[in-house]
Amino acid sequence: GGQAIVWRNVVLMGLLHLGAVYALSLVPRAQILTLLWAYFCFLMTALGVTAGAHRLWSHRSYKAKLPLRIFLAAANSMAFQNDIYEWSRDHRVHHKYSETDADPHNARRGFFFSHIGWLFVRKHRDVIEKGRKLDFTDLLDDPVVRFQRKYYKSSVVLMCFVIPTFVPWYLWGESLWNAYFLASILRYTISLNVTWLVNSAAHMYGNRPYDKYINPRQNTLVTLGAIGEGFHNYHHTFPFDYSASELGLKFNPTTWFIDFMFWLGLVTDRKQAPKEMIQARKERTGDGSA
Repeated sequence: GGQAIVWRNVVLMGLLHLGAVYALSLVPRAQILTLLWAYFCFLMTALGVTAGAHRLWSHRSYKAKLPLRIFLAAANSMAFQNDIYEWSRDHRVHHKYSETDADPHNARRGFFFSHIGWLFVRKHRDVIEKGRKLDFTDLLDDPVVRFQRKYYKSSVVLMCFVIPTFVPWYLWGESLWNAYFLASILRYTISLNVTWLVNSAAHMYGNRPYDKYINPRQNTLVTLGAIGEGFHNYHHTFPFDYSASELGLKFNPTTWFIDFMFWLGLVTDRKQAPKEMIQARKERTGDGSA
């Protein structure tokens, strides 16, 4: 109670999803290159969140050199899910106070709230009050984060809407209408919902092989959609691990991307949970499912 509804968000999200439903009707009329481009933009969008705002800036689970940080910041602007600083700030609060009123998308308030409803109301006062106690200075120490935050609106217009729309039109003659609704609106809406499923479905459905006393679960469908972010019981048990899952065992494209960047020399200091630690935790607090 007491959280005022943000009607602007309700209306805008409603219109966005109506636009995405309409965009589905355009799929048969679009060029195959346009559909492939939309999927490529989806993957770039996802990496801006998973490898960027999440694993790099929120959890500091690895270090990235300047060219990679610039790429991830641009990809994060394509995601249009708040700037890196705000996304990472809310995510750290989510981990620190998971499943309480201080959790921005508290899953104990139901699927709808944790999925999208939390964006329809003002933040609970506990989110603001307890969030002030955490230290976020490391985020603003990064000039890439500061730059993206300063020019966030302009970068979103360019990365989330202009480039996805104009590339198909300019390079292979797709109509601006098809390009806009498929590579911008539909791609953006799907990427939002995939991210939100980590907050909702992966906190409610699945097994808990690492810690049965917390809500986050291992959810295969979320993993497939969110390119490796669905091993959520593992992630909340070992949030410092750059892979967010047990390496060598799971489908995790974000980890593959980080490993490739390591091979190129753009990533250093990948943090991992030792196998002995993982096994000991399974035996001590796991539900016995793995």
